[in-house]
Amino acid sequence: MAHTYQDDPKVQKNRWLILVAVAMFTFMSTLDGSIVNIALPTISNDLAVPMNQAEWIVSIYLMVVCSCLLLFGKLGDSWGKIKVFRLGMFIFILGSFLCGFNHSLAFLLFARVIQAVGASMTMASNTGIITEVFPMNERGRALGSIGAFVSLGSIAGPGLGGLILGQFSWAYIFWINVPVGIATFILGSKVLPKDIHQSHQKIDTLGFIAFALFIMSFFGAIFIGQEAGFMHQLPLVLFVLSIIAFVAFLLIEKRVQLPLITFQIFKNKTFSLSLLTATLIFSSNFFINVVVPFYLQRARQLSPSVAGLLMMVFPMVMVIASPLSGYLTDKIGPKILVLSGLTILSVTQIFYMFLRLDTPIWLYVVITALVGLGNSLFQSPNNTMVMSSVSREYLGVAGSLNSFARNIGMVIGISLATTILYQAMSVHAGYRVTTYLDKHPEIFIYGMRITFFGSFLLCFIALILSIYRLKNYSGNK
Repeated sequence: MAHTYQDDPKVQKNRWLILVAVAMFTFMSTLDGSIVNIALPTISNDLAVPMNQAEWIVSIYLMVVCSCLLLFGKLGDSWGKIKVFRLGMFIFILGSFLCGFNHSLAFLLFARVIQAVGASMTMASNTGIITEVFPMNERGRALGSIGAFVSLGSIAGPGLGGLILGQFSWAYIFWINVPVGIATFILGSKVLPKDIHQSHQKIDTLGFIAFALFIMSFFGAIFIGQEAGFMHQLPLVLFVLSIIAFVAFLLIEKRVQLPLITFQIFKNKTFSLSLLTATLIFSSNFFINVVVPFYLQRARQLSPSVAGLLMMVFPMVMVIASPLSGYLTDKIGPKILVLSGLTILSVTQIFYMFLRLDTPIWLYVVITALVGLGNSLFQSPNNTMVMSSVSREYLGVAGSLNSFARNIGMVIGISLATTILYQAMSVHAGYRVTTYLDKHPEIFIYGMRITFFGSFLLCFIALILSIYRLKNYSGNK
């Protein structure tokens, strides 16, 4: 038996098909974190639940994904990444199928939890599989493609969701995953090899429980606090519970023989700062996801399908530019690409601050296309830096932490953007605002300007961190 997938001629012959199978599931699992946003008003009406309760359909998915990623990263190292990935595909398809049956909000949330468990299994193992399968001289291109599909999934949601809603019921937002998922599952069963790296190590279950409790209670406190007020009893109790759970997690990790997170990995500055930068950029991307649908649909009075098409500019640019960025990463290295991408992203957030009710739509399209270009230039080389900076035994953990950084960035982006937006609108209005005010679009425009200033700060911090981390970077090229 070959010691690595790179020594196996059959695996190398199928490596680009393996990439297609992994990338397709990466796209679908990431897409389902954002595609529901645009359908929430429709789902809220159909299930006869208030909007603040319907928002849990988005929140619960991202919270469960974040809670489970580290566990499945470890399971990937222990059982085998491909075994975890295959099982994740099956669970995700099942969850997607169940989501379409509109029995009740409780049933939909249950189905979303199943979907999220499957998604986290595929997310935790995808980059590890690709890093093991592809040789170093093609790894930038391959990881760049995975990064492109992650960004594409996280950003294309509202646009694709708007197009589906224009023709079908909201159930098809979930059911579209079923035929695509089955086709990808069949492709995966033909091209994915058997696992050759399995440590069979014991899993830190107690650490996982403490970590999951920390994530669920912390973000639960934020989302409930936005609606009820942060000084309300329930958010305060959940914040306290999250602190206790986090301290317990740190204590458990120090004492167990095989911890969920090997803290040793964070001594690697390139790895740690690359993860932090990814978190900041995904947070910034979700500022766009939260604010732009309000701007296009409510402030500019555009239909969901037109707004959806306009929001597709970002992912369409990424589809074209990300593979090119991955190719350039292999040829010239990540430094110039990362810094160029982050500079473009910082500048475009300032441009977003100046959008008004009468801004020409073509100008919005140009700014959004530049955001797509900036993300493309940044994501591919950053992924390569994360996965190439660790040794083989840490690939599973590194892959799950890479996915965790992206997903925690999404949750932080949603919670931070909505908090800043509503707080700024409340200050401008002189009273508490927690929704769009149809008769006062100027209040939203003011809130949007402040929110995008927050997004600019995230991108600028990421740029400064990258100048520091790349100064001594000695990776490929």
